[in-house]
Amino acid sequence: MTALMFALSVVLIVIGGVHVTWALGLWWPLRDEDRMVRAVVGTRGATRMPGPIPCALVAVILMFAAAWPWFLAGWIRTTGLALATLGFGLRGVMPWFPGWRRLTPQEPFATYDRRYYGPLCLALAAGFLILFAKALA
Repeated sequence: MTALMFALSVVLIVIGGVHVTWALGLWWPLRDEDRMVRAVVGTRGATRMPGPIPCALVAVILMFAAAWPWFLAGWIRTTGLALATLGFGLRGVMPWFPGWRRLTPQEPFATYDRRYYGPLCLALAAGFLILFAKALA
């Protein structure tokens, strides 16, 4: 379980760190806001990256998710693992819902969402589900 917890935490810390760079206005890795919007936002008509507050909030949520597997056993940890499983699971299946596709049609986001973002979220959900099941046992 420790290896799984470590892997989940590392992935989430890296993704959270990327969101921190965006909160600071650094458009990494593409350096061009227009290209970033099309690659990571994807919503119809979007021309600007989300502001510092939304990016920072996502970073904070991801950092909490990275820390959650390490919390001491108890109902708070178990509830958090369940919520992380649900949250990442829902985000993971969204690329295949027509309503989400209508909301986020920009390329290359739509392709990246189905190829990378959705599957990554499903993998994170699976990891949290394993930890949740273990916490219930």
